[in-house]
Amino acid sequence: MDWEAEGLLDECPDERARAARRELLDELHGDGVGLDALKEAVAEHRLALLPVERLLGGEPCYTAREIAERTGLELDTLLATRRALGLPVPAANDAALGEEDLEAAKIQAKVAGAGFATEDLQETNRVLGRGIARYVEALRTTITESLLEPEVDERELGRRFTGLAAELVPLNAPWMDYVFRLHLRQMLRNEAVTLQERASGRGDERTAAIAFADLVGFTELGQTVDVAELSDVAGNLQRMAGELVDPPVRLVKVIGDAVMLVAPRPAELVDTAVRLVERAEATDGFPPLRAGVAFGPAANHFGDWFGSTVNLASRLTARARPSSVLVTEEVREALDGDGYAISSAGPKKLKGFAEPVKTYRVRREPDA
Repeated sequence: MDWEAEGLLDECPDERARAARRELLDELHGDGVGLDALKEAVAEHRLALLPVERLLGGEPCYTAREIAERTGLELDTLLATRRALGLPVPAANDAALGEEDLEAAKIQAKVAGAGFATEDLQETNRVLGRGIARYVEALRTTITESLLEPEVDERELGRRFTGLAAELVPLNAPWMDYVFRLHLRQMLRNEAVTLQERASGRGDERTAAIAFADLVGFTELGQTVDVAELSDVAGNLQRMAGELVDPPVRLVKVIGDAVMLVAPRPAELVDTAVRLVERAEATDGFPPLRAGVAFGPAANHFGDWFGSTVNLASRLTARARPSSVLVTEEVREALDGDGYAISSAGPKKLKGFAEPVKTYRVRREPDA
């Protein structure tokens, strides 16, 4: 194939790059990749990734309609699940799916036939899709930093990505199974009482301690530093929280410049919030944190938390001073006081709450 005549070497900066691209194009074409697919990959600047894409995705050979018919899964359910997972949704009659998609649909059909509510399953898939997408994005950063070197040509980069994928993919499934099992076990331990209450018909609302911690002056910081540095600051907050959080405290989510934490009881959560604020204060060049902690009724819906207690913790955080932890009277009463200095911060009028809320500042005693 005359790749130059096809215009696929035009953007190569020098003869070395042209030679590498010729070899990569020859290999891919010899492996069955058509000219149109190669042109598309070049136009989208992903030619070096095409070998690993083929390794991971397999050859498309089924339409979504064919997979639905083979598995007994409703076509609408199949497509809705891909959408919930954040995956591309092909037209029903496009041969865009492969053997792995067929096997996955068989699993999906078994799960759908187990009696779970369809919308509950799709919401679970949305959570899974978001989580896996973040995991893959983090993995992308790790891989890019380890594989990209100056002067690496397309052919060599393609080989590196393919070799790494061939090595890591077989390890990923057992690793994720291991992490899933440990998280499931920890959830069952933490939620044993709640699960028993739900089994007895007492509903999904329970008391919980909720905390937010956010970076003071993050918006103003964004006007003076570049996006990469701002991202590093937010990433460091997430790492700090991850290092300090231990069960039964859980990191619920990261929301830009803030983290949300939850625990069954206030004591452990206040301790985590105080240590997080102290860690930020002791870190050179890191903005101060402020935190708010509330305790009361809250509802867990597919891993996220809702209710007035969540809103109260968020409002408290916005009113807290830099490098301080602000708590409600319910939290203060739940603390035994050992190791903490608790002082009144006065009643505060908070958005969304009809009456002023009594608030208190909590800090660690100097000798604690």
